[in-house]
Amino acid sequence: QVQLVESGGGLVQAGGSLRLSCAASGSIFSINAMSWYRQAPGKRRELVAAITSGRSTTYADSVKGRFTISKDNAKNTVYLQMHSLKPEDTAVYYCYAEMNLYDFWGQGTQVTVSS
Repeated sequence: QVQLVESGGGLVQAGGSLRLSCAASGSIFSINAMSWYRQAPGKRRELVAAITSGRSTTYADSVKGRFTISKDNAKNTVYLQMHSLKPEDTAVYYCYAEMNLYDFWGQGTQVTVSS
């Protein structure tokens, strides 16, 4: 069974840092771009950052300069390093990947930034 499992969320004070991880497991023969999305209460899910198979990256304007997406191909894992966190970064963060030509989502991990 192919799946994505996230970890690393939690509660942090404004200005702090967190690192999210998303590990893909199962019978995987291809992984296309991997991404992080987030959804705050009452808001739509939005793209935070994405990384292609060629390691090109894309960021939402609101996180540029503060967040960094990276991946470890050997571990089928994508990371989101978050610095200078703000209360408005509070949301459930979801990992997404296209694997074996299908779309997969992680279960989500809560990030809460206190002011």
